[in-house]
Amino acid sequence: MDDFVRTKLVEWGLSEWVEKFEDEQIDAESLRVLDDREIDNLITKAGPRVKFKKNLKLLKEHEEAADVVQEEQNSNQETVNSVQCEQELEEAADVVQVLPSTSDTGKRKSDLQSNPSRLQSPAKRQRQSMPGFEESIILSDVKSIMTFVNARLNDQDKLSAFLKKKISDLETDKRELVGVFGKTGAGKSSLINAIIKEKNLLPSGSVSACTSVMIKVEANTRSSKYEAEIEFITKEEWKDELWSFRQFLDNNEYQEKEGDDDYRDAVEKLSALYGEEWKEKSSENLMENKYFKEIPEFLQSRRKILRCESANELSAKFVKYTRSDSKQGEGNEGKKWFWPLVKFVTVRVPNKSLLQHVTLVDLPGNGDCNKSRDQMWKGIVGDCSTVWIVTEINRAAAEKEAWEILESVSSLIGNGGECQQIHFICTKSDLLDDSDDLSRADIPGRIVKRNMQAKDGVRKEFNKRTKINKHFTDDSFKVFTVSSKEFLKGKHLSPEETEITKLQGFLQDLNDCHSEIVNYVSGAYGILSLIQGANSGGVDDKKGEVCAELERNMILQLANINKEVAETITAFEKCLNDGVEKSKGSYGEKLKIFLYHGKDGRAFHRVLKCVVENGGVHKPKNRTLINLNMMLASCLTDSIDEEFRKTFPNDSECGAFNGVIKTFSLNTDSLIEKYKNTELQLRFLKTEEEKIKAKLNRMIREQKKKVYSSLTETIVNIMEEGYKKAAEFRGEGTLYNMRETIKNHVHSKKDMFEQAKNTMLEKLCSLKRDILEILETTMKESFELSFKTDGSSLPDVSTELDMVKKRYDELAATPDDEVSLTGFADQVETAEAWTQTGLPRGSAV
Repeated sequence: MDDFVRTKLVEWGLSEWVEKFEDEQIDAESLRVLDDREIDNLITKAGPRVKFKKNLKLLKEHEEAADVVQEEQNSNQETVNSVQCEQELEEAADVVQVLPSTSDTGKRKSDLQSNPSRLQSPAKRQRQSMPGFEESIILSDVKSIMTFVNARLNDQDKLSAFLKKKISDLETDKRELVGVFGKTGAGKSSLINAIIKEKNLLPSGSVSACTSVMIKVEANTRSSKYEAEIEFITKEEWKDELWSFRQFLDNNEYQEKEGDDDYRDAVEKLSALYGEEWKEKSSENLMENKYFKEIPEFLQSRRKILRCESANELSAKFVKYTRSDSKQGEGNEGKKWFWPLVKFVTVRVPNKSLLQHVTLVDLPGNGDCNKSRDQMWKGIVGDCSTVWIVTEINRAAAEKEAWEILESVSSLIGNGGECQQIHFICTKSDLLDDSDDLSRADIPGRIVKRNMQAKDGVRKEFNKRTKINKHFTDDSFKVFTVSSKEFLKGKHLSPEETEITKLQGFLQDLNDCHSEIVNYVSGAYGILSLIQGANSGGVDDKKGEVCAELERNMILQLANINKEVAETITAFEKCLNDGVEKSKGSYGEKLKIFLYHGKDGRAFHRVLKCVVENGGVHKPKNRTLINLNMMLASCLTDSIDEEFRKTFPNDSECGAFNGVIKTFSLNTDSLIEKYKNTELQLRFLKTEEEKIKAKLNRMIREQKKKVYSSLTETIVNIMEEGYKKAAEFRGEGTLYNMRETIKNHVHSKKDMFEQAKNTMLEKLCSLKRDILEILETTMKESFELSFKTDGSSLPDVSTELDMVKKRYDELAATPDDEVSLTGFADQVETAEAWTQTGLPRGSAV
C-alpha cells in the first residue's frame, strides 16, 4: 500500500482499515478500480463501507472533472502556438502513474506510452479549492516512480550507489512541536481537548495536575485505537529520589515543615505511590517489587502501552500515570497513582489529520528535579517552534505565574531554541463578573469588549518584559481569548468568537507539508535529470570546462561564507570581551545578594542545600526557579543576546549569518545557457545545491542551541566541584560552611568567565569549519560523479523524468507557492524551453 491510500483512509475517518488495505496490497491505481464485491470483502462493517464508497465516488468525480479540463487544454494547444498556450498546457498536463514492471526497459517504456494509467491534473482554479488532495496524489505518484527507479539501479558501480543514496535521502519527516505551559487549573487540558475535538481525552476537573509529567498529544497514523505510551524513569533514578526524600524528611533541624514547598512535594510523591506506608519504611524497603506489581514495565525498564476504543476509556486508564485525585478519602483509600515514576506520556489519537505533522506537548513550567526528566524537558522545550502560555482571562496581564514561566523559558526557546511564535492564551473568556445583571442579548457584546481589553493589557505587559523582549519581537507575540466551554456548547458565542477556530487554523497551517512535498518532488526531478543526462552522454567535449567553472564558482562562494562567518565570530568576540569584564566586576555583589541579602537563616538553609545538591539549581514547586549558574553567566549571555538573535534568527524566512548560506549558488542557470548539452546534469546540481543548504540550515539550527548554552554549561562544569564540597556539610554551622565554600570556589575560579567565552568561540569556529567542509565535499562529489563518471549502464528514465517534471510544474503553480524554499521557480522556464524546441527531453541541442 502506498502513502496516497493510507492518507485517504485517514482523511475519510477509516484508519482502522489501513492494515486490511495494506495486507491486500491496495495501491493508488487499484483503489480507483475496486468494485462493490471487493469493497465488501475489504470493509466488513456496513457503516464504514458506506462512508468509503461515498468518498471513493467523490474522488473519482474529481478526477473525471480534471480529465475533462485536460482534454480541453490539449485541444487548445493544437491550434494555438503562443507561449500563453504552452503555459496552459503545463497547468493541465497529462499525468501518467508509473507502475513497477519486471520487463526490459525498452518494452516497459513502450507499454507505458501506449497504455498510460491516467491520474488527475486539475487546472489552477481547481487546485485552489483542494491543494491538500492534489499534493497527496502528486507525492504518491512521484514516490512510486522513485521506488521503481531505485529498484532498477544496481549498486555495483559508484554512480548507481550514489544515486540510490540520494533517492533514500529524499524522505523527510516533518514534525512541529507546540509547547503548552500554564499553571494547574488554567484550562490547558480543556483547551487541548476542544482544539482536537476530543472532549474527554485529557483528564481535568476532579483530578489535580501533576507538574512533573510531560504529555505529548499526536495523531495515531498506525491504527484506529486511542493509545497512551508511558515511559518510566529508571529504577536507579527512583532509588536516588527516595534516598533524597528520606534524608530530607528524617532531618529534624527544621520546624513547620508543612509550610515548606519541598516538604509538601516529597510527601505528595510518596503518598501517591505508597499511601501511608512510606512513613514507616526505609528507602530500601520502598524499592521492594511488591509496590510495583501493577507496573511490571517499570521493573523491566520497558514502556507501557494502553490501547482503547474511545477517548473516555483511555483517559480513565492513563490518569493514574499523570495526575492525582484531589478528592481524598472518597473511595480512593489504597489507590495508587504512578505519576512520580513517569518520565513522559505520548497520547495518540486516531483520525486526527490536524495532528498529522504536529505534536502538542503539555509541559511543566520549570523542568524537574529528576535529571532524566529535566534533560528531556529541556530538549523538548528547545525544539518547540511555537509556545502557548495558558492562563485564565480574569487577571491575564497581571498573572504572575504565567509571566514567570515565560521569562524562565525565554532564553531556552529563543536564542537557545527555535521558537518562532509565542501565543498567550487567555482561557475561560466566556465568564463575566456581572453576567447576572445583563440580558442574554447583551452578554456576547460585553464578552467581546472585555476580551479586547484583556488583549490590550497583555500586549502592554509583554512590552514591559525586557527579559522576554531580548529574544522575541512584537510580531512573534500573539494574544488569544478562548472559551472551550462556549466552543462546545455555543450558548453566547459563535465558534469564531471563542477563537478556538483560530488556533485550529494555526495548527492546520503548521501541519501543512507543502514545502516538504516540493522538496521531495524537486529532489526527484534532479536525480532523474542526472540519470538521464549520464545515460545519454554527449558532454565529453565540454565536461572539463563545465567542471572548471563549477569549481571556480564554488571557491568564490565558499570564500564569501568564510568571510561572513569570520566577521560574525569577531563580532561575538567583542561582545564576549565586554561580558567577561562585566562578569568579573559584578559576580562578587551577585553572590553576596544570593547568599546573604534578606535571607532568613533557617529558611534559606534548606534552599541552599537543595541548590548545592542539584548542581546549582533548585526548582521549588510553586515558586520561581533558582539557578545560580545562570546568574553567574548572565553578563555573558546578556552581552551576546542581540547579536545572537541577528545571526541565528528563528524565523525560517531569514537565513543564518546574514543569509550568506541562503544565497550560496554555483550559478548553474547561466551555465545551462552556456553549455546547453549539460542541462540535465546541471539541473541535478541545482537540486543538490538547494538540498545541501536545507541540510545546513537544519544543522545550524541544532548547533546554535549548543553554542548558546555553552556559556552556562561551562559555568556549570567549573562550579561542580564547589557544589559537591558544599553539599557534604552536616550539623551545626552547615549554612555558614556552604556559603563560604561557594564564595571561595567562585573567587578561586574567576577565570571561568574567560573559559566560557573561549568555549563559545571554539564552537563557532568549529561550526564554520563544518559548514565549509560539508558544502565543499558534497558539491565536489556531486559534480565529479555528474561529469566524470561513466553512466552508460544506467537505465533510460526519459518517461519518468517527463512525468516528474510535469508534477513539479503543477506544484510550482500552486497558489500557496513555497518553491522558493527549493530554489526551483526559475527552472520552469528552462524546462519549457525544451518543449519549444520540439526535441525529446534529454536530447543534445
